[in-house]
Amino acid sequence: MRYLEPSRPLVPADAAVGLITDEAGEYLLQLRDSNADIFFPDHWGCFGGALEPGENHEQALARELMEELNLDISKCAVKKFTRYTFDFTSVGYYEIDRVFYDIVMPPALKLELKLGEGQKMAFLDSDSLLKAKMVPYDQFAIWMHVYRDKISDA
Repeated sequence: MRYLEPSRPLVPADAAVGLITDEAGEYLLQLRDSNADIFFPDHWGCFGGALEPGENHEQALARELMEELNLDISKCAVKKFTRYTFDFTSVGYYEIDRVFYDIVMPPALKLELKLGEGQKMAFLDSDSLLKAKMVPYDQFAIWMHVYRDKISDA
């Protein structure tokens, strides 16, 4: 099988994603399942997922992080960070948005985390995760987040 070739068609969808950091500035990531029928199996990625019908990005973020981590984001500092638009029209689909949120998790919530999806979770420092086998668009969002003070309009 070729690199990351799915055995059935993948369906892109609008998604909400958390750039979740702890008090040390480490990022909470998920090692995605090894299932070939998902985007980027066996890669580290951010927690989050597709919007369900009728949901906005904020609602999807809250639902996904509760399902995947048992994380109640109402107890965290949350703000929109960036949005990627992916144009799939060249392959007969449409444009989708992946919205990333900056989420600072209080230390006490670490004890409440419970992995509900993926192979494992881990807090990783930026040097480690920027060198890891990661979902490319999540890795770029984290790179932007790490270096947000060094990106300017000049």
